[in-house]
Amino acid sequence: MIEVECYAGHKGNETPRAFFRDGRRVEVVEVIDRWYEGGISRGAVHQDYHRVLTGEGDVALLRYNHVFQRWSIMLDS
Repeated sequence: MIEVECYAGHKGNETPRAFFRDGRRVEVVEVIDRWYEGGISRGAVHQDYHRVLTGEGDVALLRYNHVFQRWSIMLDS
């Protein structure tokens, strides 16, 4: 689990703007790609994925789980 700062439009946690890694704030400069999983089938967990470019030049894959209302880093390069 990580803390993520988001733009919250008509739905909460819509677009990540920054996240905290190792106690420091990492700015998201671009959302490279985004997609959704689950939520259609009964019992399927709805999750949002965001592949982002950070201000440090790294690419991270952030996942938001709607059931637990938590963010996590799935891939960090």
